[in-house]
Amino acid sequence: MPFYQFTVTAGSTSSKYKPQIARAITATHCEVTGGPAEYVNVSFTEVPRENLYQAGEPVSGTRMVGLIRRRPEALKRELLLKLAKAWASATGEPVTDVVMFLVEIPGYQAFENGVLLPEADQDALATRHH
Repeated sequence: MPFYQFTVTAGSTSSKYKPQIARAITATHCEVTGGPAEYVNVSFTEVPRENLYQAGEPVSGTRMVGLIRRRPEALKRELLLKLAKAWASATGEPVTDVVMFLVEIPGYQAFENGVLLPEADQDALATRHH
């Protein structure tokens, strides 16, 4: 279920290391949440530098919005910090060069593999019933 959407500027380090970033994000999500890798979605949108702004000025860099199901606050904090470190490790760039956000949604607002998903804490129960 998680969907990690990266917006990267053309020619940036992130644009050159997409497979490495995708693997690092997947591994980190699984490590922190215990979820299976086959449910982790990562996508990249590459934009010209003049399409990414901060403080009203064009910037080069990487932005990520991650959609995840509801989780405890401590887990979300751990996940976000480790995702940033995973990105830095995959790209060789400093962690200060990425901006990341997590957006939490209820399970029923996600549709995958033909079903509405349960809440994250109900995964094991739902798996037993299918």
